Amino acid sequence: MDKRLFVAEEPYKRLDLFLSEQTEEFTRSRLKKLIEEGRVSVKGVPVLKAGAEIKKGDEVVVEIPEPVEYSVKAENIPLDIVYEDDDFAVINKPQGLTVHIGNGNTEGTLVNALLYHLDKLSGIGGVLRPGIVHRIDKDTTGLLVVAKNDKAHISLAGQIAEKSCHRHYYALLEGNLKADSGRVTTDIGRSPNDRLKMAVLPEGRGKIAITDYEVVARFGGEYTLCKFTLQTGRTHQIRVHAKHLGHPVVGDPVYGYKKQKFELSGQLLHAFRLELTHPSTGERMTFHAPLPPVFSEILQKLCKVHGVEITL
Repeated sequence: MDKRLFVAEEPYKRLDLFLSEQTEEFTRSRLKKLIEEGRVSVKGVPVLKAGAEIKKGDEVVVEIPEPVEYSVKAENIPLDIVYEDDDFAVINKPQGLTVHIGNGNTEGTLVNALLYHLDKLSGIGGVLRPGIVHRIDKDTTGLLVVAKNDKAHISLAGQIAEKSCHRHYYALLEGNLKADSGRVTTDIGRSPNDRLKMAVLPEGRGKIAITDYEVVARFGGEYTLCKFTLQTGRTHQIRVHAKHLGHPVVGDPVYGYKKQKFELSGQLLHAFRLELTHPSTGERMTFHAPLPPVFSEILQKLCKVHGVEITL
């Protein structure tokens, strides 16, 4: 493992800013990741906050892990391709399929499947994330768009950033959500208590996350079916905001209740609608994906028990 030593000749308000000025080898985001992984020490003590203050004379050591070479292979994993042309494809992702390679996992991902089923993918995401414009969690189902060339990738990523690409989800929540509709606006970042989880943080401590919600149906005081619309795209955003509302997503193994009424392998969260502008033609396009069987069957049972009628 390579180690780099830097000494602050003047005070800095942020650790990541100090490091970015010491070397052009790493981007600010790469440095932030190294900090969050505990690979940066100040005066011999690991610092996990990119915004940590640096004093004049502080010795900062950065540990650079050895690069990991991945051999990404195409795999014949079944895919539900909702739409495909020369610029992009829309995939209806099943539950349990990880979107991209990482953490030593080089097989069985959506990327492996894309390499097998599609004739080309954009290269902006690098060798580990070819074509991946945005992601949805492993156990979340539904629509995501994949770019097949760099021009399309830039256009689609820009639409997400500018909020002109609209992503809509259905989620079954625990309990009875009181408000019929609303907007949740918080900062979201890594949980200070568990680095594997995301959490709502005090203002200025994370990245702004905005989620709109609307109640579709109520099942007594037990469950609430909601439609969520993402205005931003933070990791686990809907799941974290649902927990913040006091009504986590049913089946969520990370943010939900430990005791579950239904035997589920993941959360009942489904990306059912995707709206975007075609990167080449400028045509506005809308795609839909029906609820997966498990989600649909549970809703049917709840409708029967509670005498509720819904049309999705």
